[in-house]
Amino acid sequence: MNTLSYKTVSANSATVNKEWVLVDADGQTLGRLASKVAKLIRGKYKPNFTPHVDCGDNVVIINAEKITLTGKKWTDKSYIRHTGYPGGQRSLTATEMFEKDPTRLIEKAVKGMLPKNILGAALYRNLYVYAGGEHKHAGQEPKAINLNDLK
Repeated sequence: MNTLSYKTVSANSATVNKEWVLVDADGQTLGRLASKVAKLIRGKYKPNFTPHVDCGDNVVIINAEKITLTGKKWTDKSYIRHTGYPGGQRSLTATEMFEKDPTRLIEKAVKGMLPKNILGAALYRNLYVYAGGEHKHAGQEPKAINLNDLK
């Protein structure tokens, strides 16, 4: 007779249930939105969460140009990159990056909250960010959710 009355169930790519989720970024704070979206992409809100498996949802974010930042982050927050050449360090403020492409603010914030490994790169491909209210994923019928209801 088996002494354990339960077994730990690990999800795998065959048993995982991936859904499409629509998130409206209108009036949301960047960091709070990004942390909840990263949890959705990772699958942490699901009861069968498994750390080494992509068991999260595909997330579509619309209205990225209506995101807000608190305090003086529009001018003080800087995004630093390096060209690879000597003296090639470049930086942009949040305002400059927002003017170039408002979707990059959300993409960089969410990517920084995902694991820094091969799984994190695969999870990042489940994120779709659009500046306006239109998106091209209507065929997948994404379910609109309110991020304020999530913990």
